[in-house]
Formats: sequence, C-alpha cells, structure tokens
Amino acid sequence: MICALASSVCFGAASVLEAMAARAVTPGTGGGVDVALLWRALRQWRYAAGLGLDGLGFVLQVVALRTLPIYVVGAATAGSLAVTAVIASRLLRVRLSRTEWTAVAVVCAGLALLALTSGKEGHRDGPEALRWALLVASFGVLLLGVVGGRLPDRPRALVLGLGAGFGFGVVEVAVRMFDGVDFTDPAWYALLIGGGAAFVLLTSALQRGSVTTATAGTVLGETIGPAVVGVVWLGDTTREGLGWLAFVGFAVAVAGSLTLARFGEAPVVDPEGDLGDAAVTEAKEGP
Repeated sequence: MICALASSVCFGAASVLEAMAARAVTPGTGGGVDVALLWRALRQWRYAAGLGLDGLGFVLQVVALRTLPIYVVGAATAGSLAVTAVIASRLLRVRLSRTEWTAVAVVCAGLALLALTSGKEGHRDGPEALRWALLVASFGVLLLGVVGGRLPDRPRALVLGLGAGFGFGVVEVAVRMFDGVDFTDPAWYALLIGGGAAFVLLTSALQRGSVTTATAGTVLGETIGPAVVGVVWLGDTTREGLGWLAFVGFAVAVAGSLTLARFGEAPVVDPEGDLGDAAVTEAKEGP
C-alpha cells in the first residue's frame, strides 16, 4: 500500500509540472489529436521533470500491482488528483472550495478503507484470451483517438479522456499478467501500445478541451474496468466478510477524485509566478 500511495504522490506532483509545460507550448492548427504537441512539450524542462516523476510513479505502481489487488492501486492512482489539488493550493495559490477540501478528505478516507479491507493480490493468470483481448483493447484506444480527435470540443475532451483511461487500464491489467520476460506475450505489446496511446490522448485532451471533462473520463476509464477484470478473472479478493466495505471505499475514493477532476491539469502560472486569468476564474468558480 505504501508503494501505491507513493506512486499517487509522484503522479500528482508530475501533473502540476506537465500542465504548466503543456499550456506553455503553441497548440497545433489541426482539429485532431496533436501528436507533435508531445514533442513540443518535451522541450520544456518542467515537462521533462514531470516525466521523471511519472517514471518513478510507474515503477512504484508496478510494485504495487504485483502485491495488491488492481482495484486498490487504481483507486490510489485516481487519488493523485487530491495530491495535485493540495500542491496547487500551496504552491500556485489556488483557492480550494469547502467542497474540494471535503473531497480531499473523502479520497483519503476511501483509500484508508481500501487499505483496511483489501485482500491479497489474486494469483490467477487469467484466460489466454484475456491477453489477446488486452491487445485488441489497446488498438481500440488508438481508434478512440482517431474518432475523438474529430469531434467538437466538449465531446472530444470526454472521448479522448475515456480513451486515455482505457489505455492506462490496459497497462494496469497487463502488468499483473506478466510472468517473466516473454516477448511473444500479447500483454507486452498491449502495454506499449495502450500506454503510449493513452499518454498522447490525455495530453491532447488536456491541452485542447475541458480539463474537468477529460480528467473525469480518464478516472472512470482507468478504475472501473481494470477493477472488474481483477476481481472476475485474476482472483483479486477482499478480507473475508469485508467485500461490501471495500466496495464502499473504492466508490468513495473514485467519487472524491471525480469531484477534484478540474485538477487533472493544474492551473497555469506566468513567468512571474502569478495565476493566469483563466486559472483565477476557474479557481474562484470551483468545479
């Protein structure tokens, strides 16, 4: 559980740095997913530092996925929004509403319930068809990117956010299914394709659409599906007799994260360290 929470802290801090860098670059002129945006963002030092934290967070997440049920790790990952919100309130002088501070507490309470009620990681390998299904799902993420990139702003943010969530969910399940290094395993390629596509989709969704909508889609996509797969096919369990309480903890943590969805991308600061006008307006209005 320590690794899961530590990965959440890394992801939450990384989002602040990456958001500032992504908004600092010039957006593309096309209407689809802007793959070149990722390259332009990489030239910003904040983005590179954020990627470093993401890499550390991913390593910690892998360790957690090998020892905890997927539903616990997924909820902890969604809880990184609470970390981002707290960092934004302290470093970027973003004013959190009472509802948002309550949501931060709710996320913490939900994760605490999961820590108390979760059982051990399941040891089922899952059916062979599941590995191929993951690979198909990873290509489905690419398809969602193609389709979503052509939609108007509001539905585009939701579709790209969901696609990113599905891609991250593919990564979570694939990590659990690894059994040594075997490059003939479809799960390896599902991880590479799904993870890469998810990163590009999320970057485009945050840069071009509603942060709240895109992040809410991502949270839903990366938590619910993988949790079901873990319980149904991989043998994830809860402590005996506490399944209902674990479900409550999961639902509470995800609901609190959705309330904090606007922090999927932290507000931007100008070179003087002040919040931009749009960020100030959003901070005052709340989600």
